[in-house]
Amino acid sequence: MASFQKYNTKNGPMWMYKYYLPTIDPKTGKKKQSTKRGFRTKKEASLDAAKTEQEIANGTFVIEDRFMTFKQLFEQWFATISTTYKPPTKKSVMSKFNKRILPHFGHLKLKDITKSYCQDVLNAWHKEIKSVENMRMYASLIFEHAIKMEILSKNPMKDTILPKSEEDFFADDTDKRNYWEKHEIKQFLEAAENEFSLRDYVIFHTLIYTGARKGEVLALRWNDIDFKNKTMSLSKTLFQENRQSLSLTSKTADSKRVISLDDTSINWLKKLRTEASKGTVVSLDGQANSLVFARKDGEGIRLAHPNRKLQKLIEKLNLHSITVHGLRHTHASLLFEAGANIKEVQERLGHSDIKMTMNIYTHVTKAVKEKTADRFEKFMQQ
Repeated sequence: MASFQKYNTKNGPMWMYKYYLPTIDPKTGKKKQSTKRGFRTKKEASLDAAKTEQEIANGTFVIEDRFMTFKQLFEQWFATISTTYKPPTKKSVMSKFNKRILPHFGHLKLKDITKSYCQDVLNAWHKEIKSVENMRMYASLIFEHAIKMEILSKNPMKDTILPKSEEDFFADDTDKRNYWEKHEIKQFLEAAENEFSLRDYVIFHTLIYTGARKGEVLALRWNDIDFKNKTMSLSKTLFQENRQSLSLTSKTADSKRVISLDDTSINWLKKLRTEASKGTVVSLDGQANSLVFARKDGEGIRLAHPNRKLQKLIEKLNLHSITVHGLRHTHASLLFEAGANIKEVQERLGHSDIKMTMNIYTHVTKAVKEKTADRFEKFMQQ
């Protein structure tokens, strides 16, 4: 409900009213309040307030059209679009705007933002970050929204030029592979069995032997493991915010999958289950709903924990440096080396787009490439 107030000006008494905007303040989580002034009578103010509240209710309200700031429109846009986002996406998008985009654009009125200014911002970003194209895309979303709301007639970010560094024009000969060869995996697992706790060792064994995402593995519950049929159900991912762990549904239908487990993986999981029960005799039928990989208090492990453990052991063993996500690429690469086809790998990894699987295939291990050359040589000798 709007609240009305009379105030004095040089031209005599006037009326104003306060109302709540349809946007949410990301810091307080509450709706923002705004004011409209300049009404000669309370009746005029009341009629305008009723119109404003109706527009807000209908979702057609726009704040003072072209005099709106970039930040105001962003908050209006985000209040609506964020309802379609899962918490990780919502957090990521808000972080991009707060850290990179709003410091440059937030305080400016939309009508005052020029193509030249946008190009200057792109040039500044280029000196600071690698994801310039990604930032341009997100900033453009706000300008495109302004066009839809008839606040702007064109997007000032459109037709700007993405800056390039001199090194972008030269071939990169450095080894940037984010996967391990088979001998590197064996070296890592042999050391990890001695260096890590049983829980941490089984985390890495599961990552390497299933190709599952880190969030999927850390979200596993015992009823996701079918010990009898040797399968693992992957339908959730772990998300953490403000020291709280949440299990979210998988991003796409293809991410929800049931994959087969080898005997070694089953045995390690049984061993972990026995330790988790503190040595008591328990049924391994997978009925428990507790987390497979949990802290002593039963809560989920921090998502950063495997990252730290991996990098620490890599440094100690002087192994080729990869990320935890690189273990997923490792699994895919070795599947290809073992003779699996692209469709099989796509289904096991839960890729919704086969292009993602193909991207991994183009970076397969040296052994696969060598086999390809051998096949060609044998064919030519026939």
